[in-house]
Amino acid sequence: MNTLGPKIAAYWQRVQTTLFPYLLTAGISLTPPLRQLAAILDLLRVEELLPARLPHRVGAPRRDRAPLARAFVAAQFLNVPTRKACWQRLQTDAPLRQLCGWGSADAVPSESTFCRAFAWFADLEVADAVHAQRVTDWVGDTLVWHQALDATAIAAREHARPNPEPQYGRTASGKPRKHPLTGQRKGRPRAGEPAVPPPLTRMARQLDQVPEIALLEVPCLCDTGCKPDTEGHLHYWKGYKFHVVTNEAGIPLRAVTTAASVNDSQVAIPLLLLTARRVTALYDLLDRGYDADPIRACSQALGHVPIIPTIARGDGPAPEWDPDRVRLYNGRTVAERFNARLKDEAGGRHVRVRGQRKVHAHLMCGLLVIFADALLRLVT
Repeated sequence: MNTLGPKIAAYWQRVQTTLFPYLLTAGISLTPPLRQLAAILDLLRVEELLPARLPHRVGAPRRDRAPLARAFVAAQFLNVPTRKACWQRLQTDAPLRQLCGWGSADAVPSESTFCRAFAWFADLEVADAVHAQRVTDWVGDTLVWHQALDATAIAAREHARPNPEPQYGRTASGKPRKHPLTGQRKGRPRAGEPAVPPPLTRMARQLDQVPEIALLEVPCLCDTGCKPDTEGHLHYWKGYKFHVVTNEAGIPLRAVTTAASVNDSQVAIPLLLLTARRVTALYDLLDRGYDADPIRACSQALGHVPIIPTIARGDGPAPEWDPDRVRLYNGRTVAERFNARLKDEAGGRHVRVRGQRKVHAHLMCGLLVIFADALLRLVT
C-alpha cells in the first residue's frame, strides 16, 4: 500500500509553488491563518461535490452554493460562534471574502440565505459526502496502524425529548419489564406457560445487520445525557453525542451523531463496519465503556485486534496486560485530542442550530477542518 507521507508532501509542494503565488497575483493579501485556510479549502474542494443545480424557472435566481459551502467551512476554521458573526466578518474581511468566492461585500448573500443554504446542505448531507470522498482519496490506499473510537458530549439549545425507556430492568413501580414481543414479564414463567428466551440485545442484533439499518434503530433526537469524568463525577447535558473514529495521525475516518442518552457501545459495531469500507486497520483501541463480547467479535471478524480494557466483575479482578498492549493502548489519546480540538478550535462548543441533521452538519464542517489540518500537519 502507498504511504500517506509522499502523497501529502507532493500536494504541499504544489500548494506552495502554484496556489499561494496565484493568490498573491490576484491581489489577495494572505496572513498566516488565511494561508492555512486557503490550503484547507483547496484540499477539501467542497464545491466539487455539490449536487447539480436545477434549471431556474420561477422567482429570483438562487444564489450560487459553492461560495456558501466554502464560507461554512471557513466559519468553523475561524471558530465563529454564530451565523450572524460569520456574515459580519465576510462584510469587513476582504481577503476572507475573496477566498470564499465573493468579489465584493454586496455579493455576499443575506443572513436568511445563509440559514436556508445551511439547511439545504444538512438535508443533502454534503459534508458527509465530502468527508467520505476525501478519506477515500487520501487515506483509502494506506494501512492504518490503529484506529480509536470515542464519543463526546455536544450541548444543544433546543427542547429535550424524554429519554427512551431502557430495554431491560424494572419499571418505575419496581415490576420487571415485559418482553417486547410476547408481553410476558422477565423471570420465571407462570404455570402452564412456555419459557420465553430473553430478547437479543441491540449489539447482538447489530452483528447480523447492515450498519446503516443498525444506526436507524439508535435514538437520534435531542435528550439528556450523563457521563462520568476522569475523577468519577457525573456530568449531565442536554443535546447529542458525536461518535468519531480516528487513526493514529489524528485524522477522523467516520462520524455519527446520536442522542445524548445513547451509550457509547451502542454505536461501536456499525461504526467499525462502516469504517472498514474506507480503510484497512490493524488495531481497534476502545476504552472500558466498550467492554462487550459483541464488539470484540465484530473487531475480530474484520481482521482487527481489539484492545479494550476489561471491567472487573464479580468473577474476579480484570486480567493484566503485557507492556506491548499497554503501549498500544496509550495511542487512544488521539481520540481525546480530536474531541478537544473539535470543541476548542472548530465550533464544537458553539452549536446554535436545532435538529439532529443540522447539528450533525455543523459538527461535520468542523470535522472537515480538522481532517484537512491533520493531513497538512504531516508535512508542515
